[in-house]
Amino acid sequence: MKQLDLDLAEKSYPIYIGRNLISKQELVTNHITGNQVMIVTDSTVAPIYLEKVKSLLTNYNVSEVVLPDGEKHKNLDTLNLIFDALLKNRFDRSCTLIALGGGVVGDMTGFAASSYQRGVNFIQIPTTLLSQVDSSVGGKTGVNHDLGKNMIGAFYQPKCVVIDIDTLDTLDTRQYSAGMAEVIKYGLLGNENFFEYISSNIESLMQKNKEILIDSVYQSCYDKANIVAKDERESGTRALLNFGHTFGHAIENTLGYGVYLHGEAVAVGMLMASELSNLQGYIDTKKVNKIKNVLEKANLPISIYGKITRSEFINAMSVDKKVIDGSIRLVLLKQIGNAFLCDNYSSELLNQVIDNYCNKTK
Repeated sequence: MKQLDLDLAEKSYPIYIGRNLISKQELVTNHITGNQVMIVTDSTVAPIYLEKVKSLLTNYNVSEVVLPDGEKHKNLDTLNLIFDALLKNRFDRSCTLIALGGGVVGDMTGFAASSYQRGVNFIQIPTTLLSQVDSSVGGKTGVNHDLGKNMIGAFYQPKCVVIDIDTLDTLDTRQYSAGMAEVIKYGLLGNENFFEYISSNIESLMQKNKEILIDSVYQSCYDKANIVAKDERESGTRALLNFGHTFGHAIENTLGYGVYLHGEAVAVGMLMASELSNLQGYIDTKKVNKIKNVLEKANLPISIYGKITRSEFINAMSVDKKVIDGSIRLVLLKQIGNAFLCDNYSSELLNQVIDNYCNKTK
């Protein structure tokens, strides 16, 4: 097992990474407060892991709520199912919530924990690659709205994150590839050596080689933890973690949540941001093609299949948390491993990139 500690003063917490961790009782119970535990999971994960986690909690008053699976259910109506369960079971403010599932479950459980009785403890047990390297770490919680992704939420840190690599054995290949997009992202935005490591080992990663996978998940979490420790509430540096996301969120919003998985949309978004970086004169075409090649080897999409007009796409980009005073800030690349925030890009070049990637046919 490897352990990282995210340093946020009194809100600091450990991130455990390894194999068979979901069976190690103390990793979970050491971070539980009170006697009441609510496990929040979804209809896909519950049949596989719910009873295993419940078996760790024999000395607690345990309840569970099983949410419908999928990004399209990440909304206030589904969030209310968690509050209903907490209230019906008379959970008090000393309770602990456990998020058992992917990013949707983690985001909604964290948001519920931040709001229930003005804040209760919660633990993350992420079961998808995307949630293990991204959404479970850093305390971003929330739900989607029809007009914008993750526009309703809170910064709220868990008590710990338990990342059991073995849960990826039951993850389908499409979801696994979607998670690999976020792994690749860390190499692109701030760690060129890591990108080269991913590029050299992408075939082994796609075959779920456990040793390389643990190293890659650890490095991803390490890079994210370092950024979050410097800028918890995204007032500056943390915004770099959104590389590809402004484009990606626009894809999700315009096509409908769930048509492209989040990681798939981010993959296309990273390539769009890379091409804009190239057109702006920062990185050369060879680097863009190298990024494209790694994404393709991870079985990720590199274009937008589905009808979106340029005006629809730009409108969706403008409903984004990175918009400041009406200006869409983008994360671009000066080089692989060197991302920066940019708001003085050419709108004509942005239009060109959108036109190049939208409305492709398979």
